[in-house]
Order: sequence, then structure tokens, then C-alpha cells
Amino acid sequence: MRVVITGVGIVAGNALTKQEFCDALKNGKSAIKKQKWMEDVGLNCQVGGVPELSKEKILQYVNEEDLIAMNNVMVYGAIAGIDCWRDAGFTYDKDDRSSYDPYTSIILGCGMGGVETVIEKMAPRILDKKIQRVGSSYVEQSMHSNSVAKLTGLLGIGGKSTTVSSACTSGTEAIVDGYNYIKFGKSKRVLVGGVETAHPSSWGGFDAMRVINRKSNENPEKASRPLSASAAGFVPSSGAGILMLESLDSAIERGAKIYAEIIAGNVNSGGFRNGGSMTAPSSVGVQACIKSVIKESGVNPKDITVINGHLTATMADPLEVKNWAAALDLVPEEMPYIQATKSLIGHGLGAAGGFEGIACALQIKHGFVHGNLNCEDVHPEIKPWEEKILNETREMDVNIIAKSSFGFGDVNGCLVFKRYGI
Repeated sequence: MRVVITGVGIVAGNALTKQEFCDALKNGKSAIKKQKWMEDVGLNCQVGGVPELSKEKILQYVNEEDLIAMNNVMVYGAIAGIDCWRDAGFTYDKDDRSSYDPYTSIILGCGMGGVETVIEKMAPRILDKKIQRVGSSYVEQSMHSNSVAKLTGLLGIGGKSTTVSSACTSGTEAIVDGYNYIKFGKSKRVLVGGVETAHPSSWGGFDAMRVINRKSNENPEKASRPLSASAAGFVPSSGAGILMLESLDSAIERGAKIYAEIIAGNVNSGGFRNGGSMTAPSSVGVQACIKSVIKESGVNPKDITVINGHLTATMADPLEVKNWAAALDLVPEEMPYIQATKSLIGHGLGAAGGFEGIACALQIKHGFVHGNLNCEDVHPEIKPWEEKILNETREMDVNIIAKSSFGFGDVNGCLVFKRYGI
């Protein structure tokens, strides 16, 4: 069963619609801004990519009664999911919950779930022995599956409804799972991607690890620097990126527009061997994951237009590029272009694969390769591939994009996107 992308929806720091996101990719618009709340709680890193949503905007998608029992991550997922649903050609009325679709499933990735509700509302009351003051909706808001559960109810989804959590690979793993679910005939359509919130309790942990950038607080747009010699750690971001995957037969039957086709996907683990650990990837595992999807896709590595990498602006960037080169068995001159979408939007953690999956689909559909921000000073270990790192957007036919994600726990996810009709 062939699998295509028929809809996208995004909520990010630099875009609240697919058109805004497409324009941001083309024009190099950064999502990263100074965040006063990060400064107020004493984080050393005080910049991030956080969607700016008004209540008026939110109430275009859900009603007041819904909103009472929704935290930020649920709101992000609802807006991105409903936009994706509509973009795929389906209707939605926030005040009509009579529809039911047994042919659509939903699989979303999430790294931290409802941490904001647990920290701000549940834990203080419980620890203060005020159980009676724990709101009746706090449990549903604290669930790791909160966004999936809410979106399932809003849209009346009757197929599989589940959440994937594998750290920064979560969003990509959800796409892989949805691809396989359709490929083996389990569902006609699957909403996939990732969601993530912004909160001191999650971002503060990374700040304590000294893996996020604390050197660019007064120059936010320069903070996210993948592939760069002056990279100083990743920049966190939040939001949601959701795609509609659909069997080609279903898409043709409906007359749906098609952004791109997914022709291969896999996830694996490095098993904490050969340099892998809870926080570091094993090159053996990474290369095995890449090789498996290239083999499944049947693509000649030399025909790949772009590698949309995980590339977070940490010490792992040079290793990632070397792993791709080794797995594809290509000399620098033969390598595809290398792209870091996180240079524009930061690291969306559980949502990253959703953001980047949409970036892949839009570039294939509209024929461009977005440039990398803040990579004027290529890392010395990446110098051999410098000519493959575009700092400006270039219009071209984009036939094949290979996409990777790597997460804490030594977990890896890879996908191959292809232009439909070639």
C-alpha cells in the first residue's frame, strides 16, 4: 500500500498556518525570541521558540467549555490537528460533535506530556494535603496522551488513537508508525506528528545539563546554530506539527491534493553500545537505521536531494554528518544538501519530527530547499561538506528528502520522502 501526505497543520514560534510556515522556511524567518518567563524563573538560557496564540484565535477552534479543561500542549495539538484535518479536505464544526470517522487513526509523539498541569496545579495541592482542590479535569490534562485524546474527541476519530514517547525521536517515530499502519492496511488515514509544551520544569532540566544555548540571550535570532563552529547548544521550542498520511488509493478516490509520498521509514536503538548512552547516539545504531530506510526505499543515495537532519547545534552535529556520509557511502562531493530546520525554529523536542516532516513535505510540493540560519562559520569537522550546506534558500526540483531524528535513550528514526508522480 502506497502512502502519501494529504494535509498539514502547524503551530510554531514563527508560523500559525502552513502558508506562514512555508514563507518562514523560504525567507529564513526565525522563531526564536527572548522569553521573559525564562528570565523570571532564573534559566541561564532565556530564548526559545514559543507560539503566540490569542484566546480569540484559540476559540476559533474550540469552545469555552473545551478550553476550561485544556492546557497549552492540548491547545497546540488541537489547532494544528484541526488545520491539518481541514487541509486534507475534511470539515470541522467546533459546535457539532456528531461526526464519526472509523477510517482515520491518530498517532502523535510527545516528549513531556502534561508536565505543566502536574507541576503547577496537581502536585502543589496534593503535597499540601488539599486533595479536594485537585480539579476534576487535571488528570486528563496531565496524561501523556492528552493531546491525542482531545483531538480524537474533537474530530470523532474512530481508528487507532495512541501516543508515542521516545524523547526527541517521538514525532518522527509517530510518522513511521502511521506510515506502517497504512502500508499494512490497518487504516485509510492517520494523523501523525508531534506536540510539545514550553515549561520551566522541562526546559530547566536541559538548562541544568548545559546543553541549551545560554550565550545568545540578547540576540535570539542568532541563538540556534546547527552545523556551526560557534554552536553553543540547542534552543528549545514548543508547538505542534501534524500531517495527514493516507493510502494513495483513498487519496485518489477522494480527489485529495498530495504533498509528497513516504516510501520508507524505520526506528531502532543503538542499545547503549559502541559509544551510545542515555544521552548520546551510537554510530552503529544510527548508521543501521539510515541504511535500513535507504534499502527499503530502493533509492540510490546519489539521487537524494536533501538530508533533513536532526542537527541540534550540539557536539553531536559533526558525528551526525559523518554517520550520514558513512551510511550512504558517499564522498563529500556526492553528498546531498544538508539541512537543519532547527536553525529556524529551534528544537521542538517531541514535536521536532512533526515540524521537520512538514518542512520536507512543503519543500517537495513547492520546489525549494530552505537555507540554514547562522551557519556562516561551519564547524571544522564538517568542513569537507561545506559546499553542501546552503545558507540561502534555493529553488529547485526536490525529488527525494531523507529525514532523521535521534533522541535520548539512544533511539533513532529515519524516513524517506519522495515527490509524488516521479
